[in-house]
Amino acid sequence: MDRSYSRSRRLAPMVAVAAAAALTLAGCSSSSGGKESEEGAADASAGKATTPRMTVALVTHQSAGDTFWDIVRKGAEAAAAKDNVKLIYSNDPNAGNQANLVQNAIDQKVDGIAITLAKPDAMKDVVNKAKAAGIPVVGLNSGVSEWQKLGLMEFFGQDETVAGEALGKRLNEEGAKNAVCVIQEQGNIGLEQRCAGVKKTFEGNVQNLNVNGTDMPSVKSTITAKLKQDSDIDYVVALGAPFALTSVQSIADAGSEAKVATFDLNKELTGAIDKGDIEFAVDQQPYLQGYLAIDSLWLYKNNGNYMGGGEQPVLTGPAFVDKTNVETIDKFAAKGTR
Repeated sequence: MDRSYSRSRRLAPMVAVAAAAALTLAGCSSSSGGKESEEGAADASAGKATTPRMTVALVTHQSAGDTFWDIVRKGAEAAAAKDNVKLIYSNDPNAGNQANLVQNAIDQKVDGIAITLAKPDAMKDVVNKAKAAGIPVVGLNSGVSEWQKLGLMEFFGQDETVAGEALGKRLNEEGAKNAVCVIQEQGNIGLEQRCAGVKKTFEGNVQNLNVNGTDMPSVKSTITAKLKQDSDIDYVVALGAPFALTSVQSIADAGSEAKVATFDLNKELTGAIDKGDIEFAVDQQPYLQGYLAIDSLWLYKNNGNYMGGGEQPVLTGPAFVDKTNVETIDKFAAKGTR
């Protein structure tokens, strides 16, 4: 396989490939989880490619307890099952440790690597090492503004600034005046871009509040204290489903009348929207991010394709989920795929 990263190859027109044509019906296979995760992937997998087995590493900045990444992983597992890919999943919220995990994948001589770029500067050197070893690298979720600078082939996710701007406009429509944007991981470029986007379009006042996302009791107490300190806050903007659900508890503890809006979904979050505990969510379709990242590496190896032509990101969001459409989304969230 020619793994050249030359600009001329990246400018070549993308060929739309019907992957189903290369499939034959078979059971799913993945090395990245136990029986439960394999069954989850099987639900979304129609068959298995007859192409030679390849190995792909997915390395994310997932923190313990963040259910968002379970959805990303399910999408990746479904693509791996379909494409006859051995998937190696690893994660660490510490940027240096994440880079070490990428190096481990390089040492294992994998056929492709998919990474998140929450802290892109920390990933620069190891991405260069992967490319020097002839291993194609794609990005997902975090780093839409940085993936080309680092020389990644493709990127799958949403533009976090655009998503933030959309949420800010929605707050205007809701009549909000004072919002607090809760950042659960300092230095995460995507989270900071979300809050910056909100601030750009929201006509009211917005404050950033940093919390320790790895310690949910601390998150709850910090938000509660902020709401008690500033009774004018009428909206809490969370940047992830678990933090939105915790914000609902903080509002009750503080005796506040603030409402909650959030980015991202899980099955508990869609239920909270349906009940009216949370007003709306911005969905970036994490299942699709995981699926496309793995599928793109299979397409590159077997047909030389670049999604987006190697020049444009493949956007998976943003889209709003609220009471008008949550019933449709909820049945998929219940399976852990939205």
